[in-house]
Amino acid sequence: MLLSLLYVLISGIALPVGGIQMQYLWRNQLGDVYSLGLGSAACLGAAAATMSGWCSLTVGSFVCTLVCTMICFLVTLKVNTQSLITFGILFGTFIGSLGTIVVTNAPTGDLLKQYYLWGAANFRLEGVTTGDIIFSLCLFAVGIAAALLDSKRLTAHFKGQTELSNLHKALSLLAIMFLVTSAVSICGPIGFISLGVPNLSRIICKKEDIRIHYVISSAMGIALLLITYLVVQYVNFGIYLPISATMAILALPLMVILFVRK
Repeated sequence: MLLSLLYVLISGIALPVGGIQMQYLWRNQLGDVYSLGLGSAACLGAAAATMSGWCSLTVGSFVCTLVCTMICFLVTLKVNTQSLITFGILFGTFIGSLGTIVVTNAPTGDLLKQYYLWGAANFRLEGVTTGDIIFSLCLFAVGIAAALLDSKRLTAHFKGQTELSNLHKALSLLAIMFLVTSAVSICGPIGFISLGVPNLSRIICKKEDIRIHYVISSAMGIALLLITYLVVQYVNFGIYLPISATMAILALPLMVILFVRK
């Protein structure tokens, strides 16, 4: 129970903070931590680990996401932001296709179910070891530290006061990957809060200092995830409710606010 709540907290901070960083890096409200195929890579790594048994699901997810990030790192050094977004969409589709092939060739139904429950996102932490937890917390600490250290430069970049070098953007992408993977590798991909919550934060507060949006987005992300977790745990009508799907339903009013206010 306490570990589950810990990862509600970590996910509620890591995903919105990573999302707002991507929006500031790209100067685009469609910036999202999954835009460059990181979510698809996490699923591919988890699928490969689950079906083959060569490592834990968490390690497989991290390794594959790291490889994906390094490819995007190299691409970032060569192309502009608009081309990077296009590349990310195409690359994510490619990685997702590989994941589909791996999953559809699952050797047993039990392994397929194990992977699906992770991919649907939950905070039950089945099969997660102490080593996985320590590794995840280290990734989270590094990601948050990098976000805080880079906040002034990101704000100035977003305002157009300075232009970050491609190397700086690539290193920022790597730090965002650490932050996001700290949650995704344990709990599975969780949608909406990495894209919708940062946009809601920017609607609520017009200030451009990214540190303010770190706080607002984190508070909203934690609150939304905690509500979703409580609904899944205690108001589930006797059926299994995946976190991601349940959050998408609960977040519908927030999405309406987002589009109406825009």
